[in-house]
Amino acid sequence: MPVSLTQSATDLVRLVATGQLSAEDLLRAHLDQITSVDVSLHAFVDVRADRALAEARLQDDRAARGEPRGPLGGLPVTVKSAIEVAGVRCETGSPSRAGIVATTDAVVVQRLRAAGAIILGTTNVAEMLMAYESENPLHGRTLNPWDLSRTPGGSSGGESAAIASGCSGGGIGSDGGGSIRVPAHFTGICGLKPTPGRIPTTGHQPPCLGPFSLIGVVGPMTRTVGDLQAFDLALAGGDNHDPMSTPYQDAEGVVAAKGLRVAFFEDDGVCPVTPETRAAVRSAAAAASSAGFSVEEYRPPVLARAGALWDVFFAEVGRLVLGGIMNGAEAELPILKAHADRNEGAPPLSAQALTDAWILRDVARAELQDEMTERPILICPVAAVPAFRHGERSWEIDGRRVGYLDAMRYTHWFNILGNPAVVIPVGRSAEGLPIGVQIVGRPFDDRRVMAVAAAIELALPRS
Repeated sequence: MPVSLTQSATDLVRLVATGQLSAEDLLRAHLDQITSVDVSLHAFVDVRADRALAEARLQDDRAARGEPRGPLGGLPVTVKSAIEVAGVRCETGSPSRAGIVATTDAVVVQRLRAAGAIILGTTNVAEMLMAYESENPLHGRTLNPWDLSRTPGGSSGGESAAIASGCSGGGIGSDGGGSIRVPAHFTGICGLKPTPGRIPTTGHQPPCLGPFSLIGVVGPMTRTVGDLQAFDLALAGGDNHDPMSTPYQDAEGVVAAKGLRVAFFEDDGVCPVTPETRAAVRSAAAAASSAGFSVEEYRPPVLARAGALWDVFFAEVGRLVLGGIMNGAEAELPILKAHADRNEGAPPLSAQALTDAWILRDVARAELQDEMTERPILICPVAAVPAFRHGERSWEIDGRRVGYLDAMRYTHWFNILGNPAVVIPVGRSAEGLPIGVQIVGRPFDDRRVMAVAAAIELALPRS
């Protein structure tokens, strides 16, 4: 039967579960879509066509014998090429890792397989994940399916382009400074940046260890919030090799709308956002109100201090870690270069400065949790701009020049402070580009955040 590859993953799984499609037929439809559009998008690094088809046939055969397919049964999915998939290159877009083939599956890949998903392939990234574009010396540049002159974001831009264009039913990205949320915003899909430790990062390259364990996460990227929830059920849970893993319990997943306070803010008072971004935040706030939440305008003061702390943990620590791998080439990676240009003349990171920043981070995290006790959900921008043209590094907004890192600062806060955040598409720019908003909660309130995001998604006006 003909199938729309841009419908939700849960709908695709239902078609397979009810016998309207076989897993093999659904996989072939996605392979045909890749053949049709990826010649323009360059979203993929590797496509596991033969192996994936064999896995789909095997699943169909077992289902015919009465064996269960699993909650994601038959769904073709993709994985960011910084995450290990056995037998497939895991190069993280860097010549320093050229030719490295994973020998084992990352934990999240193991869990996708256990849920019945079929690993279709791996997707392109920014070199060593250090850019808000997905371009690298090994696999070139990924383009945005909404406008090929623009980026789908980074570093998980290959994932966002593949999902938005119907080449993948959903996938896995990673996020240390917006790398799931910015691509979701740029391409009109959904993404979850989970609380650190909730979804294992084991098998991510470079590893989320040391200071990176506080900010780096792995999470799902899909077309709907319901799909995020389905992926989350398959992925969440502890792992001995993730240093942030903890035997936590989620907050209540389905929350009563009446009485739950939701705060929103259109900008942070420092970095302006485009008028359409403001409108998208207001639309999301209005949808939250119509869904029964108590909505008020409020911006937590502690966020003003969080950006400088993220600079230390992501940019300065990142420069030290990658320096031992890339032997000086790391200085030209876009995020590290933008940070160095903005902080020209600053002394190199010292042990004392890192220790001080770590203490200040813990204090700020606690302060935000206190502030969010009364308002457990925040709605705010993902970035100051929609998808930008390849190579752009600054933009004029409201008569002010906004630089590369400042435009993305809205995601940085929630990496350094450990909050879960969901991105949903809400509006469009004057050029017709997608604009998403962030829905943010307290650490380990991931399911509550997704439940609120689902309610907002449902209440948004249909375009």
